[in-house]
Amino acid sequence: MARDTGPQCKQCRREGQKLFLKGERCLTDKCGVERRSYPPGEHGRGRLKQSEYRVQLREKQKARRYYGVLERQFHGYYVKASRQPGITGENLLALLECRLDNVLVRLGFAASRRQGRQLIRHGHWTVNGRRVDIPSYQVRPGDVIAIKAETPATRVVRDATELTGQIPAWLQADHESLTAKVLRKPERREVAAPVQEQLIVELYSK
Repeated sequence: MARDTGPQCKQCRREGQKLFLKGERCLTDKCGVERRSYPPGEHGRGRLKQSEYRVQLREKQKARRYYGVLERQFHGYYVKASRQPGITGENLLALLECRLDNVLVRLGFAASRRQGRQLIRHGHWTVNGRRVDIPSYQVRPGDVIAIKAETPATRVVRDATELTGQIPAWLQADHESLTAKVLRKPERREVAAPVQEQLIVELYSK
């Protein structure tokens, strides 16, 4: 299974803002963006030409890194979104938001998408009573998400819930029983991703 194993703080520095890829660490002074606010590399502090293509590319890279998706898979989401009725950019974000690893983060059951991905791959979560070990699994309205009974990961999940802010209105969570339900598909105003999806659509439309 392909995955990005590179330094996560370097990815945030490249995009020039916090993508909250490391959970609690991103909220402390140890955050890479806080310590070094310039891009990584030998020429990180130099001036870069802000061309239209570069702005669009950086927006796509930011979205891809925020959700922890590799290039080929991200392009697949775009193709799928473009074939659905409605606005392509909003369809794209909805598909990314409905990934199971992202949903665990939104519910507060994982401190980061990488942690959520690991919990899923190790078989600690079920959807509608069936074990799911695919992080990219697309949840649907009405799906019930629950932690597997007597799993050793319960303590880790409960620690993650302590960092939880507000849960999106399209999800419903019970932090006592560690269960949740998908009420509906997310709307654009409910997606907290720091992404301008129209720039991604313009990039792929060339």
